[in-house]
Amino acid sequence: MMAYGGTTGNGGAMGPSSGGADVLGSTGDYSPQGTPTPLTGHAAGPVEATTYGPTTGPTSYSPQDSPASSAGGGSGSNGQLPSFGFTQEQVACVCEVLQQAGSVERLGRFLWSLPACTRLHRHESVLKAKAIVAFHRGHFKELYRILESHTFSPHNHQKLQALWLKAHYIEAERLRGRPLGAVGKYRVRRKFPLPRTIWDGEETSYCFKEKSRSVLRDWYATNPYPSPREKRELAESTGLTTTQVSNWFKNRRQRDRAAEHRYLSLSLRFLTLILS
Repeated sequence: MMAYGGTTGNGGAMGPSSGGADVLGSTGDYSPQGTPTPLTGHAAGPVEATTYGPTTGPTSYSPQDSPASSAGGGSGSNGQLPSFGFTQEQVACVCEVLQQAGSVERLGRFLWSLPACTRLHRHESVLKAKAIVAFHRGHFKELYRILESHTFSPHNHQKLQALWLKAHYIEAERLRGRPLGAVGKYRVRRKFPLPRTIWDGEETSYCFKEKSRSVLRDWYATNPYPSPREKRELAESTGLTTTQVSNWFKNRRQRDRAAEHRYLSLSLRFLTLILS
């Protein structure tokens, strides 16, 4: 298999930058890293025609040799892409491995080496990889174009939603010259709603889907103090992490105690007024 060496650089225009692993391995804090050589071939044309740099030597590939334009639209007899050496499944696997490893620069160079095969560039793993590289390099218009032009599978929604929102937050912060607060981020989300290509249409509340909140509320009504095992089971059934479940129950108990305290204080004041 080809080797794509290199390390990921650090640096960003807005706030502390995270490493490549933070960009790729989670859906939490995202921050674009540096701005290496710009992506090429993105000014016009469909997503599938996009290339990530020049292809020379053994990876040189012409559209006429593309599997999509060859007889039957298939690949070579061994399943490999002509003049490339990888099958589509192997390309997708490399993209996923480099994403999980946080090797953004290596991922970008691998995308550069891909042949101009329409079917290959339509593959969801390749499109997701292009979106991540575009975000990492601060090419947000390219990121938005990719996310809006292909309907992604639900298991990719959470990561791609994080890219969409964080990119819009960063752009808003650059325009205003200061970090966004909770209200500012809410306004950005209202102005730039998630496209249906990366969203199932279900409204979220405080970052939790309403179905998840409903499960937690029902459990809280019968047991406000779930055990560690029960928290893990709730996390699995709601799609949340165990920490998120624990924090939800903790915050809910605090709110209920505060409400009870206010009620008792008002009741005491009312009785005092009556008896005085």
